[in-house]
Amino acid sequence: MTVFDLTGRKALVTGGAQGLGEGMARALASAGASVVIADIQDSGEKTAADLPSGGQQHAFTRLDVTEESDWERAIAATIEAVGGLDILVNNAGIEISSLLTEVASDDIRRMLEVNVLGTTLGLKHGLRAMRPGGSAGNGGVIVNVASVAATIAFPGISVYSATKSAVDRLTRVAAMESGKLGYRVRVNCVYPGLVPTAMGAGLANDMATLGLFGSAEEAVGAVVDLTPSGRLGTVEDMADAVVFLASDAARFVNGAGLPVDGGMGM
Repeated sequence: MTVFDLTGRKALVTGGAQGLGEGMARALASAGASVVIADIQDSGEKTAADLPSGGQQHAFTRLDVTEESDWERAIAATIEAVGGLDILVNNAGIEISSLLTEVASDDIRRMLEVNVLGTTLGLKHGLRAMRPGGSAGNGGVIVNVASVAATIAFPGISVYSATKSAVDRLTRVAAMESGKLGYRVRVNCVYPGLVPTAMGAGLANDMATLGLFGSAEEAVGAVVDLTPSGRLGTVEDMADAVVFLASDAARFVNGAGLPVDGGMGM
């Protein structure tokens, strides 16, 4: 057994049906955790069934992160399915590109609801479940997924950047409250760089459509040029960072934001 071994831990990953969330769920399962994927997409059921297993249980539960009743049900379903809750990954999020002069109020509200409200509700119900006397009650770890967009000024993603900055602040206050109140829950966040998932590819195409770059390829090239590591991130890069923060290797890491961006946001 190593400090990165998560055998016996029980994890809930929001937005885990595909993309970064799926990669994070897969990495947690590979490290030995039992994983529940929570998503609005029913394809999450197949994703959960395909997770690696050394005998641990995995499951799927439907969750709209903007609905409090869904959170209450998803937490209860997780504890029932895998026998507890030790790790919560607040990954679900959306990005809608726009110039500030053209941004639509409905798009602003949607990003605020999913990225800020959804993360806040996850913190609320995750802390309630994990704290002493909660439905899980053994403490644990919450990892929020912010973005390199919270640390840089990249055009076309102003509101998304603002919501991910909010995730960073929520993380730090949650860690302080958890510590002051004796919840025994560490709370950290990661700042992923650009990853060529469906969301990442969509963002690059949006940059060209908005006239900020000549093509999607030029937009990607600009990101790589800003990145000292000289490449885009991979799903595995992001997922391994989440495993680290969830593990005992990060036992004294609390209230922190971990850049996983190849140096882009330095």
